[in-house]
Amino acid sequence: MGARKGAREVPMAISKVWIEEGCIVCNACEDICPDVFEVTDDICIVKESEDYKNFEDGIIEAAESCPVEVIKYE
Repeated sequence: MGARKGAREVPMAISKVWIEEGCIVCNACEDICPDVFEVTDDICIVKESEDYKNFEDGIIEAAESCPVEVIKYE
């Protein structure tokens, strides 16, 4: 059975954001989405949130802009 013609996949809301090992603390993520990411002198932190819905575009842009590709989300 194939997909129905004209049917679109509805994107799911981002429920989890994390940073894997290897962050180079370049500040790109915080520059793009400061509501979610905070960069200190030696680490990048994902701010805790129960709902990332209002920041999805910024999270995706930050992940795609990360030079070492360590920003992950689901």
